[in-house]
This record gives sequence, structure tokens and C-alpha cells, in this order.
Amino acid sequence: MAEDKSKRDSIGLNAKEGQTNNGFVQNEDILETDLDPSSPVVGPQHNTVDILGPGEPDVKDVRPYAGMPKEVLFQFSGQACYRIPREVLFWLTVASVLVLIAATIAIIAISPKCLDWWQAGPMYQIYPRSFRDSNKDGDGDLKGIQDKLDYITTLNIKTVWITSFYKSSLKDFRHGVEDFREIDPIFGTMKDFENLVAAIHDKGLKLIIDFIPNHTSDKHAWFQWSRNRTGKYTDYYIWHDCNHENGTTIPPNNWLSVYGNSSWHFDEVRKQCYFHQFMKEQPDLNFRNPDVQEEIKEIIQFWLSKGVDGFSFDALPFLLEAKHLRDEAQVNKTQIPDMVTHYSQLHHDFTTTQVGMHDIVRSFRQTMNQYSREPGRYRFMGTEAHGESITKTMVYYGLPFIQEADFPFNSYLSKLDKPSGNSVSEVITSWMENMPEGKWPNWMTGGPDSVRLTSRLGEKYVNIMNMLVFTLPGTPITYYGEEIGMRNILAANLNETYDAGTLFSKSPMQWDNSSNAGFSEGNHTWLPTSSDYHTVNVDVQKTQPRSALKLYQELSLLHANELLLGRGWFCYLGNYNHSIMYTRELDGINRIFLMVLNFGESSVLNLKEMISNIPTRVRIRLSTNSAYGGREVDTHAVTLASGEGLILEYNTRNLLHRQTAFKERCFVSNQACYSRVLNILYSLC
Repeated sequence: MAEDKSKRDSIGLNAKEGQTNNGFVQNEDILETDLDPSSPVVGPQHNTVDILGPGEPDVKDVRPYAGMPKEVLFQFSGQACYRIPREVLFWLTVASVLVLIAATIAIIAISPKCLDWWQAGPMYQIYPRSFRDSNKDGDGDLKGIQDKLDYITTLNIKTVWITSFYKSSLKDFRHGVEDFREIDPIFGTMKDFENLVAAIHDKGLKLIIDFIPNHTSDKHAWFQWSRNRTGKYTDYYIWHDCNHENGTTIPPNNWLSVYGNSSWHFDEVRKQCYFHQFMKEQPDLNFRNPDVQEEIKEIIQFWLSKGVDGFSFDALPFLLEAKHLRDEAQVNKTQIPDMVTHYSQLHHDFTTTQVGMHDIVRSFRQTMNQYSREPGRYRFMGTEAHGESITKTMVYYGLPFIQEADFPFNSYLSKLDKPSGNSVSEVITSWMENMPEGKWPNWMTGGPDSVRLTSRLGEKYVNIMNMLVFTLPGTPITYYGEEIGMRNILAANLNETYDAGTLFSKSPMQWDNSSNAGFSEGNHTWLPTSSDYHTVNVDVQKTQPRSALKLYQELSLLHANELLLGRGWFCYLGNYNHSIMYTRELDGINRIFLMVLNFGESSVLNLKEMISNIPTRVRIRLSTNSAYGGREVDTHAVTLASGEGLILEYNTRNLLHRQTAFKERCFVSNQACYSRVLNILYSLC
């Protein structure tokens, strides 16, 4: 019955002028219908296609239809009108893919190396005991830093740098570490640190911490085992026989401590002298012992596994001492040897920067590289080498094919004790001229061991110094409080042992004009706040359009958004009447930033005489006097008040670094050019 019904349906379709679609016939056999010849023909007769017949089907008069079987489909697909467009589309697709691959390879090949996170924005250095107290005990702590991360982000900071927080007996500003794997209870717990790391990363920031591998506290377990000659720890420190009679020690040689007097101290337990380059509570580790190097490597790995993004290694020149223990030469050879007690009275040829010291530093870098393999997780390495000559400092950059520090911290601006265009000019040119090709510079205006900027140079030079570091090439580094112009405190009463010479720059951060400057809600603070905190604080300055904080934020925003400042050439034009001038420019961008910073008395400069192709009128992009922003000045006579700085902007196709007269005074770390058409940077300039 079903077969008869199917047959009748097919016949019915034919009778109604529809063509049979054999693709839908369930029976693969072709239905043969013998219509009654006497039946009337309702419409025109249609052909049916026999797809299973012995011969090839004739498709000349048949058009494609939905549901046609594959044999019919193959017949149509082979026709030129279908085959040729299909092949054209196929080869066009192949060609397009190849072009895209080639373009991608070309763009990658010509693209300059992207700036890493430690190059892309400023660093903010925090002395944790003085930043923010979260538990009312008068001491800043890790939770306090976490509470103020939102403020740090308003400064457009990229990297938070926290100075030493390890468990310590508080000798020499926490540098006498008792345990490198523990947080000092003053600052909180390891859980607090882990929470801080997570919060910093959640804000899109990076974290670097201090590490001083040269010495430990005399309370460190290693030292206690060493003085008792316990196992491998026997030679973890530098011990030597010495004469000790009636309370008087005759040291092995004339080597002196940084803080004065002999660098050898007699130990009653071991009955030998141990060596200390700093305080006697800070014995030097013996880095000629491979076990010591392995211990330090494991400590680096410990903190990297905690999520730390990099280290600032301090006191590296002191890692090794000469084996022979010969006396060091006196600066004044006529001085009586017994009267030589100050560090500056000797040439320290046998106790600093010894052969092999840089090999140890490079081993630190190799350890950190093991944690730098993930994309975006490069681990930064900076070195502090206070007191080194510029030539010795540059060695910390490494060799052309041997990586060492990403940069040695440039603290030379922190040592300027009076405003002077000549001094600033010398710092800039000496660094840029001596820096190895392709390396990245950095600039610091202050630090925990320096007199604060306002106290050194004066309040009116705070803005111009911040403008300087944000417009020079490289990474600007700000010590907490310098963005609002904090000054040194005048006096401090402290029961702990500190280097008083650097104590006054560590006063509590001034957040508002409430009690304790908003640093602590406790009854006391570990150091007194500065007497000017009622007017010099974050809350007051964030509402003042001409405050130091407002200018700092504008400078950091300009630095973040302008390719000229991030990637451009630096051309130093000179120092005129204590006004230093330099430009920032980039191939492909027909604009120039011209910085004019006056470190002397009020003066009038004729820029037309110095730059021949400068327009008659140029725009002030930013000024230390915010009232001038957006105005134009006549380049024949630019008036600058004492301590005033201008960022001028003008259009030109004749960039200075291409001109013969300026070529020798122009520098770039990673050369790049800008394509306005593609909106990309490329390196084949």
C-alpha cells in the first residue's frame, strides 16, 4: 500500500506540471508510470532525469535544483562557468593568506622592541616605616602601603619600589638583616606581604624590593653557627687571626669601615676577627665560598616565587675583598698611619670592585632570568653603586653579549646641593655620553640616604626638577613625598641606632592636615612629622591647580602619552646662563618638544639664535607656572624666572638629530620611527 501511495504521489506531481525530484524518492528504483494515453494533458510535458541509467545523464537542458543527487551535482560542477570562479576564489584566498603572513612577518621584523614595564613609566620608592601606619602603633607598615595604592595610581606610576623590610635589629636603617626570608614584625606578616603583592598586581603595577647581599646582622643564624665553627657555616664570613690583648685589638691590616675605624672586630666566641665593611653588627659574607653564593641564589628565588617583579641590589662593590690582605694606600702618604681612621683617607683598591665581583652580579641576573620566561613577567634587576665613578657605574650595564643590570640607579641628581645649570648639565651629559649603546637611562632626584630635594635646592626648584626627570630619556624615579615637595625634618629623638645623617629625610608621609599629617591615628609616630605638613600635604595640593602635585600628575600623564618622550631622540643643546635646553623628537612625527629649564637667576633667552629653523612663535605645552600653559611665546625673547621650566612645542620637518651641527649631541636608546599611515613604530629608519 505504501509503495502504491508513493507512486500515486509521484504521478500526481507530474500531472500538476511539477518535475519529479528523485533525490526524495525513498525507493532507489525509478518509478515508471504508464499514464493512460487517453488522459487529458493539463500542462506542458516535463522531462525526468534517469540518474541510475547506464548512460551519462544529459544535463544540457536541465538547470540545477535543490536536492539534486551528487552525480548530477558533479556534472554541473565540472562546467567552466562554475569551475573557473571557484578556482579563482581558491587562489585568491591562498594569495590573501600568504600576503597576510608576509605582512605579519614584515611588521614583526621591522618593529622595534617594545618597551618593558620598567621602561614604560616612573618608579615610586617607598620607605615603608614612613609611608602609612595602618595599626596605630606609629610605624608605617605593609597594610598601610596597600591602603594607599589608589593614590599611587593617580601619579601614573608603573613600579612600586619598597626599601628593606626584612627582619632586622634596626641597625643602619634595616640593613642588618637577621633573616632574609622573614618580614620584620614592625611591618606585618608574610600574609600581609602576599596580600600587598596581589593588590599591586591587581592595579596593573609592578613591585621591586631592596636586597643587600653583602652582609647580615650579627644576630643572623648563619653568623651564630659560623662563630661556633658549625659545619659548612664555618667559612660563611671572613675570619682572620688577630692579636687581642687587654681589650685592644691589633687588626690584620689597615682596612677601614665605611663608618670609620678598623673594619675588623674581635669575636670572643671564635677568638678571631671578622671583617665588616659597615657597622660591626653587620659582618660581611664570604662570597668566595660557593655555599654562600648558593644561599643568596635561593633567597632570590624565594622572593621571586612570592611574586616580586625585581630587585634593587645594594652595596655590590663590597661583595669581594682581596685575598692577600695587604694594607691599602693612604690618600695622604705623610699622615701618621695610626691617625688614619676615616674611610676617605684610604684608596680602597683591595676592598671594592674586585675581580670576579661582576661575575657574581651576573649570576644574580641568570637566576632571575629563570623566572623571566613567561610573557609579561620579565624580572627587573637594578644595582646601587653609591660612590662609584661614572666609568665604574656603567660596567653594571653588562657587556654587549653578557647581561647584567637593566640599569644601575642614577643617583647623581640626588647629590646636587645647590641649583646650578652647570651641575645639572654635567650630570646629564656624563651619563648619556658614557652609557653603553642601546642601554636605558634613569634619573633619581632623591632617596632614603639623600637630603630631600626641597631642603637641598629650595622649594622653587621642586617643580623644575620633576619636569627635568620626566622629560629626559629613560625611567624617572621618585622618592615618596618628592611629588608634593616634602622637606627634611629638623630634629629627631630616636632610641635606636641609626645613621643620623640620613634620618631626617625619612619623616612620615604628609597625607593631610590632621593629627600626625594623616600618617597615623596613633598617639605618636616613630619620627616627628615636618612642621609644614598643614600646607604641604596630598589633600591640600590635589585641590590646588598650581600645586607641585598637580604638575607632577600632568608631567607623568604627558610622559605616558607622548611617543616623543617615551621613544624619541634626546638632543642636548647646551647650558645658557644656567638655563639648560634640550629637545625630544621622533622620526615620522613632525613635532618637537623643546625643554628650557632655568636653574639660575631670571633671564631672557633668544631661541632664534640657538635654533635657526625654530618658528617665531611656539606654544607652551606645559610650564612650572601653570598659568602659562597653552600660551604662545616669541622665540626672539623667552623670559624665564628663577626656577622656571617650560616645555615648548612646535611643528617642523627639519629634526635636529638629522642636522650635522647637532648630530654629536643627540642620543637614542632604541631607535624607532613612526608611520602616520599605518600608525605603527618601525625600526628601519
